[in-house]
Amino acid sequence: MESTEFDEVLATVAALVEEVVVPAEDEIESTDAIPERVRRAAADMGLFGYALPEEYGGLGLTMSEEVRLAMVVGRTTPAFRSMFGTNNGIAGQVLVNFGTDEQKQTYLPGLAAGELVASFALTEPDAGSDPSGLRTKAVRDGDDYVITGQKRYITNAPQADLLMVFARTGDVSEGTKGISVFVVDTSLEGVTVGPKDAKMGQRGAHTAEVSLEGVRVGAECLVGVQGEGFVAAMRSLAKGRLHIGATCVGLAERLTDEALRHSLDQTQGGTRIADFQLVQGMLADCRTEAMAGRALVIEAARAYDDGSDRRLGPSAAKLYCSEMVDRVADRAVQVHGGMGYMQDSKVSRFYRDARLFRLYEGTSEIQRTIIAKQMIRGASTR
Repeated sequence: MESTEFDEVLATVAALVEEVVVPAEDEIESTDAIPERVRRAAADMGLFGYALPEEYGGLGLTMSEEVRLAMVVGRTTPAFRSMFGTNNGIAGQVLVNFGTDEQKQTYLPGLAAGELVASFALTEPDAGSDPSGLRTKAVRDGDDYVITGQKRYITNAPQADLLMVFARTGDVSEGTKGISVFVVDTSLEGVTVGPKDAKMGQRGAHTAEVSLEGVRVGAECLVGVQGEGFVAAMRSLAKGRLHIGATCVGLAERLTDEALRHSLDQTQGGTRIADFQLVQGMLADCRTEAMAGRALVIEAARAYDDGSDRRLGPSAAKLYCSEMVDRVADRAVQVHGGMGYMQDSKVSRFYRDARLFRLYEGTSEIQRTIIAKQMIRGASTR
């Protein structure tokens, strides 16, 4: 996309966030749902397909463009981004990178238009950040596969039309090598989506358990090559981690602005608290860390686009930015004092929302492991 055209897209999305989504934040929190008017506005703007190829109705953004967009979207409730995040990210990218032409033609236009919602069904009760313990099975039966298993914490599952289901087609002893991925329609017999989970934060963004009991799908539902599902998962997750890092930057910037605004409005003993040096120190730390996160994400996205690093950079960006936004949220609550601890304050809400970023799409501990392994591998080849 031409830079001028993309700048116009950013400006339009920024206006949507500030004029439509931010005013709806209290409603989203109280109802635990995204209003239809907000969903429709996002779909009309193409946000359900910004990372999907243009030939299927998406915007086809590069990673460098995507992270800048995510920083804008990140300035409001994370539920807004989550609404279309799986279509563009971890679920949609499985089809973009590994799907057959027929699968792409069948599903991507609907995903890009917001007419379909896809979920990424990898996590299980005993297999989270490490998928080697995955127990869901897909057994070949003639021209079909029969899938049985349980999935947990699946984002957007209550709204999903499609599931990217990761299942073991090989023996457990094969570890990650015997994992395949299938497109599964949620209307199929044997697919049961449980009630939405009651979470600490991120109200309006729903996760749920998914049960698959003898679900029969045709061989044409296999995405890519049998046994290469783990590769598809890791490629999608690497891209998603960069996106999460960028989202955390946007939220950190919003939190910093909220803290600054409060410090300018609130007085103690007739003096603005913004004039107290200890408050200034917290504000300065918030701004500095957010700037550092922004720079890290932009550089990691550049390396992702040119192909020089699609492993270490995304993990480093996700690790630093998800940890960073928690620190910024904590300071923002501190600047607000007792008001910041009230449940209906924006910084209290964002404090609870931010905590999830260190857990999903790979915990901070997993990111550290990936980073270290890449460092060691790089040193060993010199």
